[in-house]
Amino acid sequence: MIKKVLFVSDHGDPLAKLGGKQAGGQNNYVKQLALAMEDKGLQVDVVTHWCEESAPRIEEFGKACRVIRIEAGYKGFVSKNEMHSMLSAFYNELKETLPLETYDIVHTHYWLSGLIGIKLKDEFNLPFIHTSHSLGWAKEEATGIEDERRTEAETEILQKADHVLATTNSEKHLIKKNVDSPSPISVIPIGVDEAFKVRGSRTHIRKKLGYSSPLFVFAGRLEETKGIFTLLNAFKLLAEKTTDTYRPRLVLAGGEPDAIDPATKLPKNHKIRKALRGIEDHVDFLGPKSQEELALLFNSATATIVPSFYESFGMVAAEAQACGSPVIASNVGGLKNVVQDGVTGLLVETKNAVDLAVAMEVISVNSLLAQKLSRQAVELAKKDFHWPSISERVLKMYEVVSSERSNTYTGNRFRWNISR
Repeated sequence: MIKKVLFVSDHGDPLAKLGGKQAGGQNNYVKQLALAMEDKGLQVDVVTHWCEESAPRIEEFGKACRVIRIEAGYKGFVSKNEMHSMLSAFYNELKETLPLETYDIVHTHYWLSGLIGIKLKDEFNLPFIHTSHSLGWAKEEATGIEDERRTEAETEILQKADHVLATTNSEKHLIKKNVDSPSPISVIPIGVDEAFKVRGSRTHIRKKLGYSSPLFVFAGRLEETKGIFTLLNAFKLLAEKTTDTYRPRLVLAGGEPDAIDPATKLPKNHKIRKALRGIEDHVDFLGPKSQEELALLFNSATATIVPSFYESFGMVAAEAQACGSPVIASNVGGLKNVVQDGVTGLLVETKNAVDLAVAMEVISVNSLLAQKLSRQAVELAKKDFHWPSISERVLKMYEVVSSERSNTYTGNRFRWNISR
């Protein structure tokens, strides 16, 4: 019987404030999954890098969950690219910090953590589950940037993990396409926090927040791969076609707290400022927001926009749909599974501002369509993104893996090579 689980999420602190450089969907998923597994009677420890210097070394959340922060030679923010060189120090400190033999199973998150999982399996005979959150092959397809070190590591992880948890069918297919003889794969979607639910009349909530219709909402990091420039160009096209009496508004939540100029309320990034020319008076940058604040925004939105170049899952799309917001998303990765085209939202060609602008206009002028999409989005979210049923499936997977795991691991010894 599974009683104690170790989550490894080295660059994704589940208690970090959302919206920062490395605080997004993975952090939220790790936190929510841990709390959901707690409800199943499990104790969950999450080890992560000590990225926030003022945070305590050990911090409890829920009733049986803890975050244990590992310094690994440097306390403070470290980018994902730099963190690879710290993995040896991270692993050694992890061994000194925790009684690893007391854990029943390990669940690793992202490829950097997966390398730790291989070491734990090899040295301590601990079975491990792996969730990728994003895959190097998807990033390469979207950006044209190849990361040979990452794809080699991901291949090894996806072959050596006892089981792989993919969050969408698209992710499973991508793994099978690129990895010879991968480990068994289960597709289990991501759930949404209970904060994300319908709060009442969308029109009333919108007016209460000080907005009129149509209102489009974006939530995420203000980065090119999140489709920020595609969105701004599309909104500019839409704004040019509308009158002053029916002017659309765009609200963007997320980004780092210091990324917004307090005087102008606009981003400090010059490239974003350039893309905003001509529409500054119709776009609001709110900075990072809490779950409750995001839920209110989604409840007020005519549509939530997720124009990412790639997404393994697309948590914002799931959260928005749970709030009854239709979602307009790029037709890529997990978004193709999370958003049902013409049912809960609209899928558009990635990086295509014209396509996105057309979809925004369609929903903004067709209230009957918007209402239908909204109603069906809520129904889908209740069925697919419900944590109690998701955690039951995850627990069964843990139990199967634990029972199948032999007492002695006889696989090849992992070669710790930080120069790859």
